[in-house]
Amino acid sequence: MWELSVIRALGLLLRTLPLGVCRAAICLAIAGGLVAAAGIGAALGQAAFGLGEDRTAAGWGALLGLGFGVITFRLLRGRLLWPLTAAQIAAMVELLDRRPMPIGRGQVAQARALVRQRFGDAPSLRALDRLVRGVIRTATGLVDGLLVELVPIPALDRLARATGSHLVLTLDLIDGAILAHALRTRSENAWEAAHDGLVLYTQNARTLLTNAFWLALTGWVLAGLLFLATLSALASPVWVPGAGLLLAAIFAWAVKSAVYDPFALACLVQLHLRLADGQDPLPEWRGRLTQVSDKFRQLGDRALRWTAVEAQDA
Repeated sequence: MWELSVIRALGLLLRTLPLGVCRAAICLAIAGGLVAAAGIGAALGQAAFGLGEDRTAAGWGALLGLGFGVITFRLLRGRLLWPLTAAQIAAMVELLDRRPMPIGRGQVAQARALVRQRFGDAPSLRALDRLVRGVIRTATGLVDGLLVELVPIPALDRLARATGSHLVLTLDLIDGAILAHALRTRSENAWEAAHDGLVLYTQNARTLLTNAFWLALTGWVLAGLLFLATLSALASPVWVPGAGLLLAAIFAWAVKSAVYDPFALACLVQLHLRLADGQDPLPEWRGRLTQVSDKFRQLGDRALRWTAVEAQDA
């Protein structure tokens, strides 16, 4: 099913442990923020609509508060978790290419410096990432008809494609793999490197998408099992209806995001770099993406404008 090295991925996680600890701290802070949002929502709901000992209003308030917290986190993703994810990808690429990385705080500083060197400031990285993610959506749809079944059961495979769940599950992993390619080229023009990386993704989409799908699905299955285990631990009576469900869901997400997601990313990064090694972007795939994706054309325009500016400055 998988065409990657789990042992190598675990080795990358251990060697980028300082960045992993920072990521875990951010995930813990986000989880704490979500719990606080649910708690504030419960308090407001009970104060505004609660009747005596009836906690139904508190439960609805907690759910709305959690929803508000999730939306806020999604809007702030580019400022909270993604910069650190990019730094950890940069460290993984350096280690895969057998370049030394320091240990401790020095690793965090050097990885962030590599990201700034390749992609510039944080707004530039976010702008690049938005375009890349937009192209991935189009590119995956473009090559979807050429792929073998992601799921061995035809009915489930058709369901995954019809609902688009295979893209929802794999988007972050493929995004990280393309970023890894842009880092590995060590090109000063990150827009051009990402442009080529997207073409290479379409050339290798059959293998990449299948492995990314199973990696992501495995992560959510493990998160579901952890959710059930945590829920049983919170089975004692609670003060708000559904509080145990919310706390268990937040805890399962935090552990998955802090521990499993970097592992899955390490798996797909090494696979993408191995597949793309020695390959050149094929003109026919570049042409197809140019025809169907406006964001791919925008990415190419940014790459050309960057080159023109650099040439003028020189």
